[in-house]
Amino acid sequence: MQTRSIGDRQVSALGLGGMPMSIEGRPDEERSIATIHAALDAGVTLIDTADAYHRDADEVGHNEELIARALRAWGGDASEVLVATKGGHLRPGDGTWTKNGDPDYLKSAAKESARRLGVEAIGLYQFHRPDPAVPYADSVGAIRDLLDAGVIQMAGISNADPAQIREADEILGGRLVSVQNQFSPRFRSSLPELELCAELGIAFLPWSPLGGISLARSGELGAEYTAFLDVAADHGVSPFQVTLAWELALAPVVIPIPGASRPESIRDSAAAAALTLTPDEVARLSAAGA
Repeated sequence: MQTRSIGDRQVSALGLGGMPMSIEGRPDEERSIATIHAALDAGVTLIDTADAYHRDADEVGHNEELIARALRAWGGDASEVLVATKGGHLRPGDGTWTKNGDPDYLKSAAKESARRLGVEAIGLYQFHRPDPAVPYADSVGAIRDLLDAGVIQMAGISNADPAQIREADEILGGRLVSVQNQFSPRFRSSLPELELCAELGIAFLPWSPLGGISLARSGELGAEYTAFLDVAADHGVSPFQVTLAWELALAPVVIPIPGASRPESIRDSAAAAALTLTPDEVARLSAAGA
């Protein structure tokens, strides 16, 4: 597994997104833990979670606790694994998502996340989503305070625009290490954020990085998406691997975090780190659906 940088840490070029293992339609715990172990066995050393990755109102932090149990049960060296979690997004239990960027709430939420993960300091803590009711600077200021206090080791943000990336990095004193935004063949509006992260040397973590490829396989998307299927056929691999390899090729700061709830899914995704696309293939895929 090739590696890339988040701050001063080296992590696998592909991470594991934990959300599908804890929200609606989630598998049983045995399969979820098998999925996490399959990722670790494949060389994945970055797992992304959030306190809001749960289904019911009374199980905040379900995914954090699941990951902590899986790491304790794994036979390898879990100290090399970076668990990144987030705060500021909430699920009241009715399927909706709400926001809370209040500084005091974020500080309390981070400490609760550390407790659930069983760590003295969270490896990477990310402000999950801007809250229109709270000045962005105040929310990010809480993340800075957590960093200064040693509650978290590294700081990131999620669902941010270019202006917010620059503002957050300034508030954090140049210590912003990651930006997590939605990005995929079907959802490319975060390309400016990706390019800014590449310019600043900040890790860019695409969430939902496989968006649209399943629809392309079933013929529900336009013909332009068949480029991903064609390149996959040329290499004899899945279109999911091609999608992730394309994202990796866009910039050395890109670290996709595909979600998974089955061991075979994350094994296939992890193999994308070994797939090298030609410059012509990257250009073709970049043009497809753009």
